[in-house]
Amino acid sequence: MNQRIKVGIVGLGRLGKLYAGYFLRQIHQAELVAVADIQESVAQSFATAHQVPKWYQHHQDLLADKHVQAVVIVSPTSTHRNVVMEAANQGKAIFCEKPLSLSLQEAEEMEQRVAQKGVFFQMGFMRRFDKGYMAARKKIDEGIIGHPIVFKSCSRDPFRPSLEYLDPRHSGGLIVDCAIHDIDLARWYMGEVRSVYAVGRNLAYPEMDEIGDVDNAITTLSFRNGALGVIDNSRSGVFGYDIRTEILGTKGSLQVGYIRETPLLVLTKGEVSHDTVPYFMERFGQAYVSQLQNFVDNLVEGKEPPIRCSDGLANLKVALAATRALQEGHPVEV
Repeated sequence: MNQRIKVGIVGLGRLGKLYAGYFLRQIHQAELVAVADIQESVAQSFATAHQVPKWYQHHQDLLADKHVQAVVIVSPTSTHRNVVMEAANQGKAIFCEKPLSLSLQEAEEMEQRVAQKGVFFQMGFMRRFDKGYMAARKKIDEGIIGHPIVFKSCSRDPFRPSLEYLDPRHSGGLIVDCAIHDIDLARWYMGEVRSVYAVGRNLAYPEMDEIGDVDNAITTLSFRNGALGVIDNSRSGVFGYDIRTEILGTKGSLQVGYIRETPLLVLTKGEVSHDTVPYFMERFGQAYVSQLQNFVDNLVEGKEPPIRCSDGLANLKVALAATRALQEGHPVEV
């Protein structure tokens, strides 16, 4: 098929620029025709430098552009609700980066509007498109490890982002911003979550006290089918970007992830060493490309999205319940 989906991107922050670059160079059957960013100079300079036909300061103007068929939302989470609602009103196909929203009320409104308008909507949880995580799901479906009974996952950043980014008013906090990836995998592999409990503290960055968030947290999960889970999140991984998951089954176990970036061991007298994964772009670059290509392919071929608005809502319910458990010090039903 020669059809090319005309795409507009809302939000040109760190991830938004990455996505724009992917659409410009690596995503087949798609054409980046417009970008928008609340900082007008950012949108204008990016469009000029990369020969994107149109640029806008306000997302409403991009969504009103009749040439834009699909919108990719990479703006701050606190803006997702307004962009999604307007995109649905304009009949655009929607790709929305995680998390869906910062509140259940907004997320439910978004799901209802998407359903009412009948627009295509796909959530962005790129780990589902990583080769290792995809292979693990296939092994589970094939019954290789029997029935999954324990889920363990860790997500550790090598350093903390800016306090402005980390502020829960913008990011949702450590669990909503970071653990939601692990929560999505937990639901994908194990099924729905019944209850959660979480503990966390500022152990490496005391300055995070001023924004009311924690730099390390551990969340335990009880699944509806009786299985158990634990998630370890950290902003202070120090040595590198550490993303690993294990699924224990009744007949075996699956381990996904790695911490050595280059397939090289250096062996000297009394020491064996290797490098580590620098950050998320190096670890999940291909997964980001794969999920965006999947979005475009689904539009071109008329397929259903693999990760729906309902998944974004379900993940958010678990993440907000865990955040409440962290704040109140007791288990919380989802």
